Amino acid sequence: MSANENLAGLSAAGVSVWLDDISRERLETGNLKDLIAGSSVSGVTSNPSIFAAALAKGNAYDEQIADLAVRGVSVDEAARAITTFDIRWAADVLAPVFETTGGQDGRVSIEVDPRLAHETQATIAEAKALWWAVDRPNTMIKIPATRAGLPAITAAIAAGISVNVTLIFSLQRYREVMDAYMAGLESAKAAGHDLSQIRSVASFFVSRVDSEIDKRLDGIGSDKALALKGKAAIANARLAYQEFENAFASARWESLAAAGAVPQRPLWASTSVKSPDYRDVMYVEDLIAPGTVNTMPEGTMQDFADHGEVEQDTIRPSYADAATLMLELERVGVDYDDVVQVLEDEGVEKFIVSWKQLLGQIESKLGESTVVESGAQK
Repeated sequence: MSANENLAGLSAAGVSVWLDDISRERLETGNLKDLIAGSSVSGVTSNPSIFAAALAKGNAYDEQIADLAVRGVSVDEAARAITTFDIRWAADVLAPVFETTGGQDGRVSIEVDPRLAHETQATIAEAKALWWAVDRPNTMIKIPATRAGLPAITAAIAAGISVNVTLIFSLQRYREVMDAYMAGLESAKAAGHDLSQIRSVASFFVSRVDSEIDKRLDGIGSDKALALKGKAAIANARLAYQEFENAFASARWESLAAAGAVPQRPLWASTSVKSPDYRDVMYVEDLIAPGTVNTMPEGTMQDFADHGEVEQDTIRPSYADAATLMLELERVGVDYDDVVQVLEDEGVEKFIVSWKQLLGQIESKLGESTVVESGAQK
């Protein structure tokens, strides 16, 4: 199967194409393997919402759930058995990519229990447990970039665990995330870990920024305010890339790089367009730069394969314009600090809701399997 020209061009421009979805059905049918060959997919991200959606469709999980019911496991234990099974399988499918890219890609991410987002020690323990449970070198453990998550990121990296930092919205929090990564590497170095084997991405969320800011611009209602709609998210992400370039050109980083450390790549998440008024692939086309990852739902990936356009760099030439745009938002009355805090709080809550939904689905299916088993014994 030949790779799609548009997606292959995106990869050639330095953007790793990751799929923001996973399901047992994708793995059983070979769909993920096909996307690697035909859509230049080189990684997979997951989250509680994705797993809840996967479990709600079809019967791909029924056999495993029946086995778990016979064993009498708890709902939480069943959730981890189910999700880590998929992550382990996907990691094996992506192992050839992991090998050919020297560990840069071929990665699969699984998130810590979102209910622990504001508990540092519990997050650290969960990250270690997931790392052990999946037991694949091409795994990444997702830790949210909450205030409590920052020291957990450092501790996980220090233990040699590769981390996908998720739910980043603000530039200040992104600086803190990069600092947490470097602090973890410094501790890992002191503990004798091979820094070249520790990898990380920083998932900077995009479309949700426009959704929240557009709502506020509509509320302001002035011509100047309305003219700024649909521009904030890309400007915010471009300035994040500027922060990335600055941080990984520092003397602190040079010392770590000399010891074998690899930069923490920016990952553009939440890249599906939420408004029909905007070009459906703008969060891909306008965020192209070397050393980045774009994780896309399959629909966005298909749209880009069909009509996406690739330029070699759509970020760095626009730093000044991005900074000006953010100043204009402030002048019309958009409180950036409030926006990003609201988005972080909502992001954590949405994942908690999805995780509870997943647990509810599993509990129901475990109950059904127990009834069936009891009936069979009679």
